[in-house]
Amino acid sequence: MADDTVKVRVIPRGSKNEIVGWRGDALCVKVTSPPLEGAANEALVKFLANVLQVRKSDVRIVNGERSREKLVAVSGLTAEEIRARLGVH
Repeated sequence: MADDTVKVRVIPRGSKNEIVGWRGDALCVKVTSPPLEGAANEALVKFLANVLQVRKSDVRIVNGERSREKLVAVSGLTAEEIRARLGVH
């Protein structure tokens, strides 16, 4: 299976970790952590791994670690499979 990337827009300091929806081609995700010392990135990886039912080590940020816009890859899943697991087609 090939890895593919999905564009994610992170909204730090949310009231809870949740998927807000899609804004254009980016998945909008709120995380409760602040954008300090990688806390929001760690929260994003942990949350997406839980939602997609994969190991945390299978989710990685491939671009945009210091930006709200990130490219996230999930080992073994294509972008279409990620969207299907999120319930978005």
